[in-house]
Amino acid sequence: MNHQIRVLMVCTGNICRSPTAEGVLRRKLQEAGLADHVEVQSAGTVDYHAGSPPDHRAQQSALRRGYDLSRQRARQLRDSDFERFDLLLAMDTDHLDRLVDLCPGPLVGRVRLLMDYSPARPRGTSVPDPYYGAPAGFERVLDMIEEACEGLVTDLRARIAPAD
Repeated sequence: MNHQIRVLMVCTGNICRSPTAEGVLRRKLQEAGLADHVEVQSAGTVDYHAGSPPDHRAQQSALRRGYDLSRQRARQLRDSDFERFDLLLAMDTDHLDRLVDLCPGPLVGRVRLLMDYSPARPRGTSVPDPYYGAPAGFERVLDMIEEACEGLVTDLRARIAPAD
């Protein structure tokens, strides 16, 4: 049986950026033939929206590009997530700092910034929070997440490839 890699996307309330990243990565993995090898979920650092679907604007923007986020429900990050997931990918540097603070020391290598997988942007780039902005912000977030997920799929493919 192949080892399944587990990836957790993390933002603040788990209703805009991280569910978008979850949906984008799921489809890109499907297209790459890697969906059976990678489990993808998302969570928020706070529980403000626990149990709620993604923001309707995030869902609309995603759906226009073929990503269906409607079945996702927000949840808060759990202590057990640091053990369960191989990669915990923060949407911005504040989330990254929070995850590093919460993560047990030996597991801190699992915590990274999603945009660090983008081949086109400098390391340390954050995905901006579109919640209080105009609809164009959700499109920009999708552009950034799609770009980073392309690089992430390349990285995951290399992790999954048998070491012959």
